[in-house]
Amino acid sequence: MLNIVLFGPPGAGKGTQSQKLLDKYNLIHLSTGDLLRSEIAAGTALGLEAKKLMDNGLLVPDEVVIGMIENKVKEHRQAAGFIFDGFPRTVPQAQGLDKLLQDNDTEISAMIALRVDDEELTKRLLLRGQTSGRPDDQNEELIRKRVQEYNTKTRPVADYYAGQGKFFAVDGIGEIEDIFKALCQHIDALKEKQEEKK
Repeated sequence: MLNIVLFGPPGAGKGTQSQKLLDKYNLIHLSTGDLLRSEIAAGTALGLEAKKLMDNGLLVPDEVVIGMIENKVKEHRQAAGFIFDGFPRTVPQAQGLDKLLQDNDTEISAMIALRVDDEELTKRLLLRGQTSGRPDDQNEELIRKRVQEYNTKTRPVADYYAGQGKFFAVDGIGEIEDIFKALCQHIDALKEKQEEKK
């Protein structure tokens, strides 16, 4: 199984690139936001628990999110693999994800980060705000805060995967196709390694 954590700050282009990767490698997209919404809509036990917390303005705990991911992994045992988008965001989440995948006889193949400097991100998000209508993309101060929070909280996750020899970074500035090619080079190399191990 090819399991990729696509990593990058808000505005790095993860949405655009993950869609292209899903199509090319026939992977399943695992976005925690989508998972939460679908579990809540389906009225599952985990969904109801998550909704109760969210309605009270509380964060959904890691074990609930990991439970939802596990349901999805079990549901797609025959899949070519997954792209994890927006998760893990902390080292405990990464450890929980490792354990869950291990229990299901698979593992994270790599974390690939899209690197974009803070100024470029701010510019992109302000531009996006003009068309997306998202209020958090229209306030420069809020944007800088989000980018800062990403840098502080999620950098240790990159270090965690680097410690396992699974961290790769790709320049997220440039033509969409060029960035996509750079991502594919890493993924093709990973696939070759997996084939050799078989």
